[in-house]
Amino acid sequence: MKNALIVLPHDPSWDDARLAWNLSADQQPAAVALPETAEDVQAVVRWSRKRGLRIAPQGTGHNALPLGSLAHTVLLKTERMRGVEIDPSARRARVEAGVLWGEVSDAAAEHGLAALAGSSADVGVVGYSLGGGVSWLGRRYGLAANSVTAIELVNAEGELVRADAEQSADLFWALRGGGGSFGVVTALEFTLYPIAEVYAGILFFPLERGAEVLRAWRRWVDTVPDEVTSVGRFLQFPPIPDIPEPVRGKSFVVVEATSLLGKDGTDELLRPLRALGPDMDTFATIPVQQLKHLHMDPEHPVPGHGDGMVLSDFNDAAIDALVRIAGAGSGSPLITVEVRHAGGALERKAPGAGALTSIDGQFLMFAAGMTPTPGHGAAVRAHVELVQNALAAWDSGRAYLNFAVKRERGERLFGDLTYRRLQTVKAAVDPDDVFRSNHPVRLPASEVRKAA
Repeated sequence: MKNALIVLPHDPSWDDARLAWNLSADQQPAAVALPETAEDVQAVVRWSRKRGLRIAPQGTGHNALPLGSLAHTVLLKTERMRGVEIDPSARRARVEAGVLWGEVSDAAAEHGLAALAGSSADVGVVGYSLGGGVSWLGRRYGLAANSVTAIELVNAEGELVRADAEQSADLFWALRGGGGSFGVVTALEFTLYPIAEVYAGILFFPLERGAEVLRAWRRWVDTVPDEVTSVGRFLQFPPIPDIPEPVRGKSFVVVEATSLLGKDGTDELLRPLRALGPDMDTFATIPVQQLKHLHMDPEHPVPGHGDGMVLSDFNDAAIDALVRIAGAGSGSPLITVEVRHAGGALERKAPGAGALTSIDGQFLMFAAGMTPTPGHGAAVRAHVELVQNALAAWDSGRAYLNFAVKRERGERLFGDLTYRRLQTVKAAVDPDDVFRSNHPVRLPASEVRKAA
């Protein structure tokens, strides 16, 4: 392995090499590999297999906790693979496996184009896309996975293959929303959209107005077209220097939104929410690449815990339940509890879609907090579970992979028929179960018996 660095537990750089973005994940693999090219990845796969080790590909490690123990596993981190190519005439991007969404958004914006990027600038393109990908443009253009046009990966034999609609079509289908169980992705190609600017911002209200604002937002989302994507959210900012002074140490209920309708069209839509009298209103026309800052996610590694749900509805009773558990006076230690409006193109089954065709619910919930100490961690985990229990009556019966931090059954993530098809693809491309992911597609029982 000419360029791929293998780091072992006795090496001085071990603790840095094994870190995930989520610093609460104590990753203890047998080795860490840091490839720089697709050829390096091939060499790592062959090296690992000769030694009887499994392989866990990782871009950033935002959702590393569900991986669990990494004993007898090589953690293959693609963070050094950072090539980005934009084809403006074809409106297409090709990115290597370690690229972050902020890098793609900036590169595409130079040509008046936008990607279906994550809400955080330093989320990896590959992991986000393999899990589905819900962006600020999602209600108009659908899941990011279904804008992927080709995937390059190293398979269990150490071969570099290309999967698209014409070649390795079953594998191409599985990778688009089915997660990272099928190989080590080395590059993605995906469609870009002709968007240079958006009208976007946040309305801030005191947390004590949580029920009033969320009820108004819930009524409002029924009136907006697919060009508007929004979030209703509780935010409790910690009193730390990283937080801007106007909100530092304060708590809010907020409405965040992005619109493709321009200022005039969106201002008319926003009238009912602005009539509530927000403390702050940040809506403005911004370059589309600046959406990476709208959600105010941390832009560097932090220790934290969170988990999500797909909700069939978010009615007044659900709002009241959420306010009791996480609103003003609840004692909640959570920094964020957000409810994202889905629907639109996110709920329509796109022709030729991958394993995740759509979001099977009207809303996505995610609750999270910081966990700098074991005591904080226990309190946050307990309260995330309280939020989920409070909203259990509106659980859609499905989970969304990128918002699932607890291990979920494959049938709950994908549905019975889709999961069985994913198992068939897994058995065909990785019959020895070499590749590990945070939400694994398990080999069917018949294949496990054969291997035994």
